Amino acid sequence: MHITTHETWMELAYREAEKAYEKDEVPVGAVVVAQKKVVGRGYNMVESLQDSTAHAEMIAITAASETLGSWRLDEAVLYVTKEPCPMCAGAIYLSRIPHVVFGVSDSRMGACGSAVDVLHNSILHSNVAVTVGILEARCLGILQAFFKKVRKGNNHSER
Repeated sequence: MHITTHETWMELAYREAEKAYEKDEVPVGAVVVAQKKVVGRGYNMVESLQDSTAHAEMIAITAASETLGSWRLDEAVLYVTKEPCPMCAGAIYLSRIPHVVFGVSDSRMGACGSAVDVLHNSILHSNVAVTVGILEARCLGILQAFFKKVRKGNNHSER
């Protein structure tokens, strides 16, 4: 019997991040898993869509809601390569996702405990389970490679 692990699902999120990298987007990828299958996936598309809300998590959550026919994702797990920002953490909270798994923390914009903690907020009555550090080195590596490329001037958009 094959046992699916956090690493297995994060690998799929990482593949989404690679798609973003290839399109000169900040390489963050996400998948939403419910009933042991991917029901939503996404990668950053902020530059291609010229939409500040087109983060990987937002796209994956929207796709999952469409697939499942409900905005309530209360039996799903979100896997994302980088710690969600406040906007995405808000979407996680509002969609009732009970568990978030991410690869690398974001001390500047992370809203799952690094910069702020939207997902463990007593005022919001939010208590989302968070698992940190899955495929961390790979998730960090693709981000570092991307920003090194941007600094070298191989990308014309501002980040």
